[in-house]
Amino acid sequence: MRRSPAPVVGAGPAPDASTTIPLGRIAGARSGDKGGNANLGVWTDTQARYDWLAAHLTPDTLKQLLPALAPYRVDRHDLPNLKALNFVIHGLLGRGVAASPRMDPQAKALGEELRARPVDVPTPLAPPATPAAPPP
Repeated sequence: MRRSPAPVVGAGPAPDASTTIPLGRIAGARSGDKGGNANLGVWTDTQARYDWLAAHLTPDTLKQLLPALAPYRVDRHDLPNLKALNFVIHGLLGRGVAASPRMDPQAKALGEELRARPVDVPTPLAPPATPAAPPP
């Protein structure tokens, strides 16, 4: 009978371990209006993080993270040389900035709203935890 090797203590996280963090810990974002459509760019700083982002952040996943986008058509454009994705959300702003009833009529906050959402990322891609500030 063959035995599995014992785990090595202190060897780091399991290869399939994940950590829940705000997406903004590993990705930048910028958003704005294009007539009645919203434009949302998301990018990362390393190839490994981009590979995860490109596999994970689909139009359907974007709609799950930002439920207000659910009724709209979302197109994704991959920009691998920039380690970035671009999403166009069709019709989110109605007839445009002047006619939009949204609190954010230019969709400027859409990127930061996405960055605040918690996602499960492979632990090796997560940045190290920042120490808490000492009490005053």
